[in-house]
Parts: sequence; C-alpha cells; structure tokens
Amino acid sequence: MSFDASLALLVYAFVTSITPGPNNFMLLASGVNFGFAKTIPHMLGISIGFLVLLLAVGFGLGAVLIAFPVLDTALKIAGGVYLLYLAWKIAMSRSLSSKGEAKARPMRFIDAAAFQWVNPKAWVMAITAMAVYAVPEHPFLSVALVSIAFTVVNLPSVSVWAGFGTALRGFLSDPVRLKLFNIAMGVLLAVTLWPMLR
Repeated sequence: MSFDASLALLVYAFVTSITPGPNNFMLLASGVNFGFAKTIPHMLGISIGFLVLLLAVGFGLGAVLIAFPVLDTALKIAGGVYLLYLAWKIAMSRSLSSKGEAKARPMRFIDAAAFQWVNPKAWVMAITAMAVYAVPEHPFLSVALVSIAFTVVNLPSVSVWAGFGTALRGFLSDPVRLKLFNIAMGVLLAVTLWPMLR
C-alpha cells in the first residue's frame, strides 16, 4: 500500500470512527451514566468487535451478503430492532450509576463486540474500507493492514465520546437534565437508523 493510500485509509478510519453513530452515542450516554472507567469494557468491545467484523468482511462475508440480499435484509432488520431496544433503554435511564437503580449497568465487552454485527454504520464502514483499500493482488496482507489501521485509530476515537460523557457528569447530576439528556441520546440513537431505511 502506498503512502498516499495509507494516509487516505487512516483519514477514512478516523473520520468514520469519530463521527456520530450508534457506538459513539452509546459511549457518550455510558460516560455520563457510569463514568469513564466503567465504560472501558464497552470501548474495548467496540474496537475488538469491529476488528473481527472487518476481518470477516475482508475475507468474504461482505461478498456473501451482496450475493444473498435476503441475508442482508435480515441482518438490517435484526440490527434495527436491537438498536431501537438499546435506544429505549438509554432514553428510559433516569439516574447516574453512583446514585442509580441497582439494575442499571454499562454495556459489557461481549455485548459491545456482538453489537458490531448488527450495527448498520459498522457494516457500511467495513464493506467500504475493504472495497476501497484492500488490494486483490495481496488479499491477506491488505485485509490485515486495513484492519490494523482501523484498530489503531478506532479506540482513541471512541474514547473521546466516553470522555466527553464523563466530563458532563457534573452538569447532568441534576435529575431533570439527566432525564432530558438520556431521552435525547435515545432519540439520536434511533435516528441513526435513518440511512439504513432510505
């Protein structure tokens, strides 16, 4: 991969990783409700889960979904339903973890990793990255390089959202502000389905 192509890949990985989407809205809400330290497994789950998704797409899963549109549709429906469920849970959350409900907890590593498989933005990112930056002449090496580039860029990018949420904890310790914030995050998470529905 040339220097220009590598730089373009890193810019693409950064822009797609740091811009708003389901993962980042959930991390923002988790940072507010649970703090940065308790959100670390969620961040790691996103990075590792997306790495596995990238490798799967790079080594043929993306082609399978293109060849069998019914599988693609089923994945979109499952992802959409799960995304709406998560949006509802975030919108209905009413307290910071230090003061909150006993059952409220941040997303676990395995849940965040598994979510990447039903996250519409993650699929678009993975398929586009592999289609544009993987080189047919060197499939294994190029898939590995694309995956490594995303992994290096993704974790710091998503950490910014959790950190921003953590910085807002003091301001949102007021129950009314926290309620409005969580409702807004739930609505924004649901709105991320719009590109998939068009």
